[in-house]
Amino acid sequence: MIIIDGYNLLHASGVFGDVRGPLGLEHSRQALLNHLVDLLGADAHQTIVVFDAAEAPEGLPSRYLHESIQVLFARDYPDADSLIEEMVEEISPSGLVVVSSDRRVQAAARRRRAVAVNSEEWLAERRQAMAEGTFSKEIKPTDPGPGDVEAWKRYFGF
Repeated sequence: MIIIDGYNLLHASGVFGDVRGPLGLEHSRQALLNHLVDLLGADAHQTIVVFDAAEAPEGLPSRYLHESIQVLFARDYPDADSLIEEMVEEISPSGLVVVSSDRRVQAAARRRRAVAVNSEEWLAERRQAMAEGTFSKEIKPTDPGPGDVEAWKRYFGF
């Protein structure tokens, strides 16, 4: 399973919609999700994208499917990071990949022994795989932080 920090990836991707103003953010989300469908290929059905929703406009659903990607809005949470952290605690870490450049989200993933991947690195790898016509199942984790003793042990195979 892949959990993606939506706005974090949106900013890293440079994929934005053509519309500006009140509908601009909605169009940018849709552009990102369309791009993800292409980048993910067969992995799209195993993907959840989480967006902040603290100040979401009226009528925005809390969840929906975009093709086969599950999209969640963190309506009852202070931010998407909080919802992602909760999801990481509830989902089996086996095969779990969390895509975010946010250190808090990465630390939560590492605590559960899930793979934490920086948004920019994940995008670069997926875009390269798409350009080459291959989709790599191997996703490289980001380097653990100085206080992540257990993560460093795993990183070096101890």
